[in-house]
Amino acid sequence: MRPKLSSPPDFGRECHNGHAFLNSCSLYIRLAPEQFYDEQKKILWALTFFKSSRAAKWSKNVFRQEVDTGVFPIQTWGDFEQQFWVHFFPVNAEADTINTLEGISYHQGGRTVDDYLDNFQALVSDAGYTDPRTLVVKFRRGLRIGIQNQIATMLYGRPADTDPDAWYQAARRIDQARLANEAFQSVSRSTPSVQTKTVSAQPPPMSVVRLPPALPLPVTPKPPPPIPSTGVPMDVNMTRKARSLPLQGCY
Repeated sequence: MRPKLSSPPDFGRECHNGHAFLNSCSLYIRLAPEQFYDEQKKILWALTFFKSSRAAKWSKNVFRQEVDTGVFPIQTWGDFEQQFWVHFFPVNAEADTINTLEGISYHQGGRTVDDYLDNFQALVSDAGYTDPRTLVVKFRRGLRIGIQNQIATMLYGRPADTDPDAWYQAARRIDQARLANEAFQSVSRSTPSVQTKTVSAQPPPMSVVRLPPALPLPVTPKPPPPIPSTGVPMDVNMTRKARSLPLQGCY
């Protein structure tokens, strides 16, 4: 089963995009030859991606020539590639690329390291740079200041200044970690925080309990007052005894 193929990107006029565009077209044609039964089919298919800037104007001019002459002006895919180079690459591509690398337009800026690296490698290839130290200097100079500082001040595993591949990988790892951290922070900011209810340490206020009215206490009846007696029992007995004795003394 053939893998799903991606169509080439739309083309404007940029030199480094021109390389990518031609490579993408050639790869697609080689992987799906059954879709292109003749040379003109390949050319017409490629022209469908010329949608902006000078590329769109050039495509319009090609069809105008066909109308004027009755013959399509580009007959083979090789002719198309040759015309593409003439119209969309500078006369001295190497010198133009070197001038680009001497400036700051190739610097990373707001791009990811992956995008910056793709463009950088295309530029140094066109410029013919092969010296490892030169590649590291150019690559490091174009990196964001934060990324190049992290690599240059690594305590362990710092890439050598003559190993461009190690610099490429270190920059990619740092940038990928940065992107992952930014994604995490973005999710954290968008997730509402859980609010916890603060429990006061003071006891809750006591409620007033109203008691029912008190019932009257039962009244204990007082005992009746004692009946007063006429004498003490002991005194009565003594009186009786005194009466029973005979009188002595005078008669």
